[in-house]
Amino acid sequence: MKSLYRRQFSMMAAVILVALLLLGGAFVALSYQYIVREKTESLERNAGFIATFTGTYLAEGMGSSINDSQYQLYIASLSSISDSTVLLAENTGEIVFVSAGGGADRGLLGKSVPQSVLDRAGRGEISAQRSSLGGILPEDNIVAAVPILQHSRYSGTTYQRGVVIVASDNTALISMWQDLAAIFMVSAIAVLLLASLVSSVTSLQQTRPLKEMAETARKFGRGELEARVTGYENRKDEVGELAEAFNSMADSLAQSEARRREFIANVSHELKTPMTTIAGFSDGILDGTIPPEKQEAALRTISSETRRLSRLVRRMLDLSKLRSAENVTAQERFDISELLLRVLVSLEGKITDRGLDVETDLPEETVNVWGDPDGITQVCYNLLDNAIKFATPGAALHLGIRVKGEKAYVSVRDTGETIPPEELDRIFDRFHKTDRSRSEDRDGVGLGLYIVRSILNSHHETITVTSENGVTEFTFTLTIA
Repeated sequence: MKSLYRRQFSMMAAVILVALLLLGGAFVALSYQYIVREKTESLERNAGFIATFTGTYLAEGMGSSINDSQYQLYIASLSSISDSTVLLAENTGEIVFVSAGGGADRGLLGKSVPQSVLDRAGRGEISAQRSSLGGILPEDNIVAAVPILQHSRYSGTTYQRGVVIVASDNTALISMWQDLAAIFMVSAIAVLLLASLVSSVTSLQQTRPLKEMAETARKFGRGELEARVTGYENRKDEVGELAEAFNSMADSLAQSEARRREFIANVSHELKTPMTTIAGFSDGILDGTIPPEKQEAALRTISSETRRLSRLVRRMLDLSKLRSAENVTAQERFDISELLLRVLVSLEGKITDRGLDVETDLPEETVNVWGDPDGITQVCYNLLDNAIKFATPGAALHLGIRVKGEKAYVSVRDTGETIPPEELDRIFDRFHKTDRSRSEDRDGVGLGLYIVRSILNSHHETITVTSENGVTEFTFTLTIA
């Protein structure tokens, strides 16, 4: 497996290498063009100057011929200063004078310059080019050829007397390129070494927290739920944000695990209590411990506990359906006022038994909302049943609906025991009961409000609860149709 460090280093090294190659290539190409251009322009200037000087020298009679020692010394000086070879050729192409840095190379005398060079010079095309002059020179040189023009004093005409050729080899250019290549290689190696050092430091800084998070995740998997990533609380970059998100996830998982354990404990307790009662009374009837005159009461207790178990199992199945990924809430348009009144009528017997007075605050017009009628019926039933169960006998039970914006707010309020503030956040948890007095109700299994919240969550709606001075009110929202 290729590590993150190796990936980052390889990518950085490749980017730097490509950048150096591009910059080095561009620099060498531009310097080559610049030096060659300077060299060719210098050769063209020198060739033109020597041709002009030679033509004037011969026309003004300053010397008998180009074999004059003064003329040859002057041309040799120019050749030495410019580090080039100067050739003078007749119009036929025969070389009659050679000056190579101050000394004449007699081996070139009498040889002929290619006709193509003479033709270019005769047409005035004095631009320098690379050539070995048909093999006269040992290797390709930069060559500039300029015609020697002489003006006749007698006829007043100007004619071509010969050709001046100035040639320079590439030794200096090759030497410069070698120096540039050496400098480039040394610079590239130094930059790569520096990049390796910087990449190592930055990669370690980036991979260390990732490794710590991976180790923390392994500890979490082994059941060490208190493990957290520490030391990055003050970092304001992505690593600090990732560490914070990781710890937040760990806290959430730890809370989920705690709730799971609590849920298992609650389920075990809720199942254990009625099963122990049923087993105890059944054994008492079978072994005769319970006398015949008390067996009917024992059987009634067994029947009551059996129905309690049945309710618990049914509620657990309802929860399983609500939390199933395949459960899709059907959205329909219905009148929430009518639905709430139907639920109220279905609970009329319980309301009468408790001697409660019902107060309603419902809009006169129809309040149509979107949702699952069956699910919202269950919500209203559970909230009303809960309010009836825990209201003080003879107190008032209040139902209300108000419309605000695109939401309908449905409220159920009863007067009874005040729910402690620290219990309000947990009132919708599974199997949670707020106090001992409410836990004495043997018909409840602590799942009603949890089912309410689960149904409303599936509708993307909210529910709130307040409890002050003995007045407890639940309010949930629905979207207006």
